[in-house]
Amino acid sequence: PSIFLHPCPLLGKNALFLKWVSAAELLSVFKQDDWDIYSFHINSTVTGRYATTVMTSRVVNRMTESKEVEFHVQIPKNAFISKFRMLIDGQMYDGIVKTKEQAQQQYTQAVSRGQSAGIVSSVGRTMEEFKTSVTLAAHKKVTFELTYEELLKRTHGKYELQIHARPMQPVKDFKVDVHIHEKAGISFIDVKGGLSTDVLKHNSLTLFQAWVYFYPTVDQQTTCERCGERGLNGDLIVVYDVNRGNGLGDIKTLDGYFVHHFAPSDLPRIPKNVVFVIDRSGSMHGRKMQQTRTALIHILNDLAEDDFFGLLSFDSEISHWRRELVQATSANLEGAKKFAHGITDRGATDINAAVLEGARMLNAHPREGSASILILLTDGDPTSVTNREEIQSNVRQAIAGKFPLYCLGFGFDVNFEFLEKMSLGNNGVARRIYEDSDADLQLKGFYEEVANPLLTDVTMIYVGGTNLTQTNFSQYYNGSEIVVAGEIIDNNIEDFVPEVIAISVRINLQLTFSKTNEFVNSSAGIADGLLQRVWAYLTVKQLLEKELLVSGPEKEKVKSEALELSLKYSFVTPLTSMVVTKPQREDIEVLHKPKEGDGPRVESYATPANSKCLLLCLLFYGINDSKMHHDEMMIKHFFFNNHLA
Repeated sequence: PSIFLHPCPLLGKNALFLKWVSAAELLSVFKQDDWDIYSFHINSTVTGRYATTVMTSRVVNRMTESKEVEFHVQIPKNAFISKFRMLIDGQMYDGIVKTKEQAQQQYTQAVSRGQSAGIVSSVGRTMEEFKTSVTLAAHKKVTFELTYEELLKRTHGKYELQIHARPMQPVKDFKVDVHIHEKAGISFIDVKGGLSTDVLKHNSLTLFQAWVYFYPTVDQQTTCERCGERGLNGDLIVVYDVNRGNGLGDIKTLDGYFVHHFAPSDLPRIPKNVVFVIDRSGSMHGRKMQQTRTALIHILNDLAEDDFFGLLSFDSEISHWRRELVQATSANLEGAKKFAHGITDRGATDINAAVLEGARMLNAHPREGSASILILLTDGDPTSVTNREEIQSNVRQAIAGKFPLYCLGFGFDVNFEFLEKMSLGNNGVARRIYEDSDADLQLKGFYEEVANPLLTDVTMIYVGGTNLTQTNFSQYYNGSEIVVAGEIIDNNIEDFVPEVIAISVRINLQLTFSKTNEFVNSSAGIADGLLQRVWAYLTVKQLLEKELLVSGPEKEKVKSEALELSLKYSFVTPLTSMVVTKPQREDIEVLHKPKEGDGPRVESYATPANSKCLLLCLLFYGINDSKMHHDEMMIKHFFFNNHLA
């Protein structure tokens, strides 16, 4: 007996189907070992913290009849897919990035001709899925090639390149190669993740470049900790950092573009004023509340004695530990931890009043030579003042640009887009906390990113530069990095003068990092057009964030700029789709990139008449055993296209 529970486009979102299905029937429907992945290569090249990864899968149909073969990989959700192609019988089929409207129109035309089509997207904690399939003739081969790009973000003093290896079966020719090129020099490199076994090697070739490679045999692919009969299924995470000093940092210029990485070290930390605003509404019941208490107690232990802090919890009402900020002495920390132990879930969610009270506490405690931070943790929608635009306006007026607001959204029920808008509108970021066993570590890990401010009021100035990405930052934290990219006017390097002005720990001490301090300026080893792509990547990311905050004509202008760049550089973003014209009957498949707040989802569409008939026959009337072999291919095709398996 088996139970199928899945969304049904015909009979409602949460229809439940019960049917007696034998094990033999299930094996017959879902068997996928009749095609062979004989080669699977992942090649990632990191130059100046910008990673370009190419995943190549070569598949052969060894059967005497046509079979549907699939290409199914996971990529970092911070990345943009920039290329996808299939090679069949010497014929190349390329994916083309189009506007969503154009992609949808092409999809509709395909369906009207009775052809199959699909829209596929999915979000995990750190990865997204790319999945497509093609019907391959007997004894024929297909090569799938996917390229994606991402700017690695520095957190906790390191960069992490994550590669997910899941070829779905043991592969005779399996290779992962990572090449890192850093002109500033690599200070350390390490490898972690579920696939970091003895088979994995890394070889630092010189001070400025490293090579990590992973070539497991077929036997090794089925015997390691994250292996099984279906082969590898796990992550390789390459961790590294570069050499850096206290000067201007690493600036690369090429072909009229520049990219500036600014992360001075050995600066004294700035004492901070931090207020924690903790949701204790009824939806925080159980493990969420317990993990929040655990994380909060760990965080309080990490406060330095020259820090000041405040702590409040809220539902429809607000409970203070103290109404004003207090110094992080041992006695005060013990009292705050007792308060944290006593936070229990109840009531509604008055986010408006809670955040305004946190802002009031920070505004009432001005302290020269310090950095203020407001951190909100919630898992729900506002239920008292429910007009989100009103809440955002109230919070923006209360904070008035004086300190950043960081919003942590607990679980997938939270309205993440609301939190994202509120954070971005107040110089902060929103972060999703996943409802897993390590949620307390996720909370603590985020706090550690902002625990040690080193500079405030950071202004990046580029005389002779234009079309700049973001240049003003409220705070710079130890272990992080500020990245700015732009164009150099008339490609005139001589007139290009970078400078950074910021406030350091001493009261009103303005530091200036200028060209005379340190200026690493070299295009050696950088591929043509790479810095331009980094600029485009950063610009698109920041325009998509800005689009959340503005409205009316300005919103349309920002959206248009982001769309134009996405199309020009072939980035699959939330504004574009990749259209793949597949060889069988010119089928069409469209890949969308989801927004972070969308949550995990898979949307698909199949030929209407065939799909309805097959769905009803399969789920309600079953399949006659004598017809099982005859119908096997059609069933598998339907299940794959509709992602019911």
